[in-house]
Amino acid sequence: MKDVIGLISANYSTDKMEGLSDERSISSMPFGGRYRLVDFSLSNMINSGITEVGLITPYKFRSLLDHIGTGSAWLLDRKKGGLYILPGATFGMSRSSDRFLLCDIMQNEAYIRRSSADYVIVTSANIVASMDFNPIIEAHAASGADLTMVCKQSTRKSHFLMGIKKKDGKVTGIKHGLEKGETAFLDTFVVGRELLLKFIDWYSAKDYMDIFDIMEPDYNKMDIRTYEYNGYSREIFTLQNYFDFNMELLDPDVSYRLFDPQMPVRTKVQDCIPGRLLPGSEVSDSLVSSGCWVKGKVDHSILFRGVTVEEGAVVSNSIIMQSCIIRKDAVIKDAVIDRNNVIGAGMIIKGSPGEIYVMKKEQRTEENVKGRY
Repeated sequence: MKDVIGLISANYSTDKMEGLSDERSISSMPFGGRYRLVDFSLSNMINSGITEVGLITPYKFRSLLDHIGTGSAWLLDRKKGGLYILPGATFGMSRSSDRFLLCDIMQNEAYIRRSSADYVIVTSANIVASMDFNPIIEAHAASGADLTMVCKQSTRKSHFLMGIKKKDGKVTGIKHGLEKGETAFLDTFVVGRELLLKFIDWYSAKDYMDIFDIMEPDYNKMDIRTYEYNGYSREIFTLQNYFDFNMELLDPDVSYRLFDPQMPVRTKVQDCIPGRLLPGSEVSDSLVSSGCWVKGKVDHSILFRGVTVEEGAVVSNSIIMQSCIIRKDAVIKDAVIDRNNVIGAGMIIKGSPGEIYVMKKEQRTEENVKGRY
């Protein structure tokens, strides 16, 4: 992969996470008990042999940079190549539908220009997939196309993914939102490095737009192809699909498809003791991470690192993030509890399967007050 550099775009936002993204970008949202969403994009890069990766940062970058550090967890702390932290151009102004703003690319033109690579593979930071980029790049090079977009047939309606219009094997346009069965763009594409630099010259007057919207009048003048990805993939844009796709991991078949031993998903190392299920605990159909201490009942839930569930407490169909404490006899159902919360003894927190309750980070409840929160 000496002829390819990577570019991960994380400078976009969403207001559909019901408070979970108030202090963090969507790229650093916790996922699956121990990961962040950006882990999948970074892992896909290094697993594909791409050792020079630029990460375009969002306005709320603190938690993202704290998680990534020097990139050592992804083997990207290198003297040559490695991870480049790149500034976003319009902090806080991008919409969730604009994942590849031209101004972000223009802002970081030097990163692209100084490379001698033939190709750039560009991806967003909120697609959950274990994707080998090698066959995608090989197909792009063999086709002679100007740009290759990774796609798959959509299994559900989405207001946030782009749909791809095709004719005779070539892309003729895009649309925002798509129906079940239509061709979905998976926010990953390959483009020649020189051509990407030309985009800056050609379209600089529209730098505030997503490059796929900018190219709309010119699709018939360019050779844009698609590559169909058949593996597991999910996109995170809203609280409901964040909750649903986390819970999918409790299905062993889904976990097997996503966490391929040949394509390990890397994340920041945290030294934790193993999780402990103490006498009297009841745990079923759940994911319990390292550092957890469980003496109560946990059913169909995900506990992130360092969660405590005391005796008599019940956690059902919920996501409990890192370092939360669920006190004695508390009940949590159909909820997402953000990190560092303490749920007081006897507290009852309930949402519903179609309306998940969210407790924001560090909203510590009164520990000895009973009743419904």
